[in-house]
Amino acid sequence: MDDAMETAILELLAARREGATICPSDAARRVAGDDPADWRPRMDEARAAAARLVDRGEVVITQGGEPVDPQLARGPIRIRLDG
Repeated sequence: MDDAMETAILELLAARREGATICPSDAARRVAGDDPADWRPRMDEARAAAARLVDRGEVVITQGGEPVDPQLARGPIRIRLDG
């Protein structure tokens, strides 16, 4: 399922305007469906997928519009394409 979450992140970002961001919950909903009972338990998985994409240089994780280390980020984050 990890690949599905990474794919969801990249597809959602590709559909947005340049520089736009998504929330990890957007990817969790894409993979698990819109019922909160289904997607909320997948939030850690979505954040982990985003961190893997950061490691590969594909996305940036931000808080307050500033890039942050995914391992140190606590609280709400946003994801955007790198570059």
